[in-house]
Amino acid sequence: MSSGNDCQPQILTKPALGEREAAELVDRVFGLKVSWIRSLPSYDDQNFHVRVSAEGADEYVLKITNSEDSQEPDLIEAQTQAMMFLSAEGFPSATPYLTKDGNIMSLESGGTRLGSKKYVVRLLTYLPGTPVAKITTNAQILYEIGRLAASMDKVLSEKFQHPSVKSLHRGQFIWNLANVPLLDQYIYALGQNKYCAVVEQVIEQFKGKVIPKLSSFRACINHGDLNDHNILVDSSSASLENPQYRVSGILDFSDMSYGYYVFEVAIAIMYMMIESPDPLSVGGHVLAGFESILPLSAEERGALFLLVSGRFAQSLVIAAHTALLYPENKEYLTITAKSGWKHLMTMFEVGQEAVEKMWFETALAYTDHTP
Repeated sequence: MSSGNDCQPQILTKPALGEREAAELVDRVFGLKVSWIRSLPSYDDQNFHVRVSAEGADEYVLKITNSEDSQEPDLIEAQTQAMMFLSAEGFPSATPYLTKDGNIMSLESGGTRLGSKKYVVRLLTYLPGTPVAKITTNAQILYEIGRLAASMDKVLSEKFQHPSVKSLHRGQFIWNLANVPLLDQYIYALGQNKYCAVVEQVIEQFKGKVIPKLSSFRACINHGDLNDHNILVDSSSASLENPQYRVSGILDFSDMSYGYYVFEVAIAIMYMMIESPDPLSVGGHVLAGFESILPLSAEERGALFLLVSGRFAQSLVIAAHTALLYPENKEYLTITAKSGWKHLMTMFEVGQEAVEKMWFETALAYTDHTP
């Protein structure tokens, strides 16, 4: 869900290749003949699911990055190298199919309709599984997602080394949780929306209570977008009443940046709340899984409510802004908004103290047993 590094609202040129153009691109750049292709939903890049007539793994995702982010090849290199590193460490991450020239990506023009715009093109292995958004989540998978978030950030921060990693210092990146105050510039996109007041409240509380504490949080590399569409699962049990899930895929590393461990758990909690029939209870299970790998400090725990609220505000406000730029993609861009506003309002109505009590008591119960 990348939106560029610049904190100013900007017009991102989303690629708009047709299926035939995309198939020709796969042939020309990667030397593979496409036997089947279909478009996949996306935020500001363009993705295609392709099958090719080749030996071995024959399903891929053709990922065409928007023209703004394509101007930062070092950043895309870092994201792709991180995916390859995680795959080698045993995480279910996609890996790139090399171009005919032996590279992990290629800078290509976007076709005659798009003039001289250039786009970074990658062909990534297709990961099987069902998005979390399509299942009814239970305590077991929420706990596993919490463990995944902590494990992934920990191994990236402790072991991932590559010259391009410095590009993950994205100071003004609008999706980094530290940059919730930058939402001031985007609130106009809500129009006369009745929710403006709560977003302004989130921003002001964030400035006063979170920003001053950032220096006390433990720094790390964040995936930054563990949402309900970027985590794939499959069922490892035959029980329809009580299915046991495992994570089978981690998608979309375009929001990677340097941040803090507590950011990742807050982001995961927020997105897992979206699809849950009991959203306020979600946080405790995700937190328990995360803390089984990386226990939070008192300062980090104390910021969790506002960090989750801040991510709701980011998702809802930036989606409204981006939908103004791309009205034809409004349905996909505003997926979170369908229940997101309701959940954010509920959090503030119930209040920080009561929500934290629910989360922390649930997490505490896991110290005696795990799901």
